Amino acid sequence: MKHLVIFFATLFVASATASDVIDLSDSNWDGEIIKHDMILVEFFAPWCGHCKKLAPEYEIAATKLKNDDPPIPLAKVDCTENTATCGKFGVSGYPTLKIFRGGEFNQDYNGGRNADGIMSTLRKISGPASKELKTMADYEKFLNNFDAVVVGYYEAGDDNLAVYEKTASALRDDYKFAHTTNEEVLEAAGAKNVVILHRPKRLKSIFEDQQLTTDEKPTKSNLKSFLEENLLGLCGHITNSNFEKFPKPLVVVADQKLDYVKNPKGSNYWRNRVMKWSKNFQGKLNFAIGSRDDMSMHLPDSGLPESDASEKNPKPVVVVLDKSGRKYVMSEAFGQDSFQAFLQSYLDGEIEAHIKSEPVPEPNDGPVTVVVGKNFDEVVMDESKDVLVEFYAPWCGHCKSLAPKWDELGEKLKDNDDIVIAKMDATANDQPKQFAVSGFPTIYWAPKDNKQNPEKYQGGREVADFLKFLKSKSSSKIKTEL
Repeated sequence: MKHLVIFFATLFVASATASDVIDLSDSNWDGEIIKHDMILVEFFAPWCGHCKKLAPEYEIAATKLKNDDPPIPLAKVDCTENTATCGKFGVSGYPTLKIFRGGEFNQDYNGGRNADGIMSTLRKISGPASKELKTMADYEKFLNNFDAVVVGYYEAGDDNLAVYEKTASALRDDYKFAHTTNEEVLEAAGAKNVVILHRPKRLKSIFEDQQLTTDEKPTKSNLKSFLEENLLGLCGHITNSNFEKFPKPLVVVADQKLDYVKNPKGSNYWRNRVMKWSKNFQGKLNFAIGSRDDMSMHLPDSGLPESDASEKNPKPVVVVLDKSGRKYVMSEAFGQDSFQAFLQSYLDGEIEAHIKSEPVPEPNDGPVTVVVGKNFDEVVMDESKDVLVEFYAPWCGHCKSLAPKWDELGEKLKDNDDIVIAKMDATANDQPKQFAVSGFPTIYWAPKDNKQNPEKYQGGREVADFLKFLKSKSSSKIKTEL
């Protein structure tokens, strides 16, 4: 009996610790990775907090995806013990997730970091790039998609079908593809040997075509250009997940009650007005409509018009987002005259960007220059000076540790007129898009001749490290105080 208890206890422990995530290493990488048509690999470090947070979600996704047909495997590599493999794929931060197909690197993983997000992303990109529509039922179901879809209509044996499928494979991350050779479908669609972009039925409008057709040979270049020009239409539905697909400058009309699941007809009320009222601005500006809640992270956190709580249908807010990430707010209530006047004023350069900013400090002539939203262009974007700027958060422990070293650096370089050591509280001030901040502290080098493409500093954080970097990068000879 004692042995039986020990056996079941051992079995329980083994089952509790069993993992469906494949362990990869320098020694088994080549032999294991080639076994899978597609596999997601996490490159991690045991001490990494983000990796620890991801681990249980990754395990759940691995277990569920193992039972898919076909299964989608998940794997992991400990980069503290397998430096050759991690170095081969340029892993410099943790966790890094990459997708491999047929044993070769295919793409970086950019989906969600919870179990549902991982499963959704991988199921979307697994299997054939273009779904074959074999029946009318398949066809009608595919056209009922929430998003725009692309269908290739070909007669059986048409050489262009193989070209189309290859092209779909190259563009699968950005579009949903299908194809058909079914005679009943071809006849119902009135289409042969063409590719049609079908816009979502929920966005049907009298102001634009529901579908667009191209009969060009479906090469990657041709089809990509066709879809990029037409996918979003005159006013696309913008969400957090597709935000980056919208070209800038972008006019975002954010409606408090927009909901294309529960109320597509009501949601199109404002969208139709945007398309009608923006007719004379198409080609100069791009337009999108979205939920105000969904767009909250892209809208200013102040300065937006107040909604009247008594209004049954509160009017949307309007913001222009330019290529550098600056935001321009329409202060008046949304209407035809106010909307068109706002757009023209923006194009004429008559509206100032809405910038979140602390007051400009007075004086501001210390060894470390304080940057806020309102003086960012004056200090950091000054093309007569090289600038090393730190973006920090007041609560950040690493930033507090760096502070005395940063002050010492500024003191040592105070006699260099064309080099600026600066700092900015990134939680209280806006900065241009090219200075993206994803953690604290983040440090950028913005040289005189390249303000639009600053270099993120990746070196050590001692004063000597910063001086060595500056001496190698600065356009002038550096003088330092001992």
